[in-house]
Amino acid sequence: MERIMITGALGQIGSELVGKMRGIYGNDNVLATDIRQTDDQSGPFEILDVTDAQRMHDLAKDFGADTMVHMAALLSATAEENPLLAWNLNMGGLVNALEASRELGMQFFTPSSIGAFGPSTPKKNTPQDTLQRPTTMYGVNKVAGELLCDYYFTKFGVDTRGVRFPGLISNVAQPGGGTTDYAVDIYYKAIEQGSYTSYIAEGTYMDMMYMPDALQAIVDLMEADPAKLIHRNAFNVTAMSFEPEQIAASIRKHIPDFKMSYAVDPARQEIADSWPDHIDASAAKTEWGFKASYDLDGMTFDMLEKLKKKLQFV
Repeated sequence: MERIMITGALGQIGSELVGKMRGIYGNDNVLATDIRQTDDQSGPFEILDVTDAQRMHDLAKDFGADTMVHMAALLSATAEENPLLAWNLNMGGLVNALEASRELGMQFFTPSSIGAFGPSTPKKNTPQDTLQRPTTMYGVNKVAGELLCDYYFTKFGVDTRGVRFPGLISNVAQPGGGTTDYAVDIYYKAIEQGSYTSYIAEGTYMDMMYMPDALQAIVDLMEADPAKLIHRNAFNVTAMSFEPEQIAASIRKHIPDFKMSYAVDPARQEIADSWPDHIDASAAKTEWGFKASYDLDGMTFDMLEKLKKKLQFV
């Protein structure tokens, strides 16, 4: 990668990925795009609606991009509220990004998700290759996207790559409409209020990852030797699996009086129950050396330290 165009640059992952990649490849070599404007002047930025195929193509061509990192999408809970919009944005934007990559010879990355799994998928140690019958529009989008990326590789030779992200926890980006957002919001509420009401039920395990590990995984996969990639797209990646009481217990090591209560949201709980408890990331480890640096307690310590400064609770 030398000249990189990122869509959805102001989203949950994109907002941090832009800085990460500019730090590695140079500010002027990473073009950030989003449908919203930004005040960030650290490097080139353009307004882009990813459903506008011609503008996407023209921006990539004019920038001289050799890599497309397509992050623009509606997340799981938001997608369920407006499934038609989710289909048009998530799939329409993906097709446009793949077409631009095919036409301009760009390397390509887009993330999938544990949302690509469904209730019939094995929930324990979920394999890399397994049954995928999701029951959400977001999941349907992700499965279709995985297959589409495979198709563009086998049919057109586009160097497509991707991972299935678990829930991502960040001290920078605010929750963005995902089912796993409770695992971000809980840290804010722990600092600000000393308590949290979880919309996810006690005992509900889901895979999670701290954002620094997620960003590094993208860079590592994109820089990996293509000859070693058997799967190429939709690698399972994870750092930890926990249920709400475990994250509360981790927080109590630093905020002993922290209290947890529950007011379960049936819609988001239904989505969470359809996902695996823990996925197997051995293919990513074997094929491109994936490794997470943060476990739950390490992430909790860093989240609380960073957020206390951010929220001025120091």
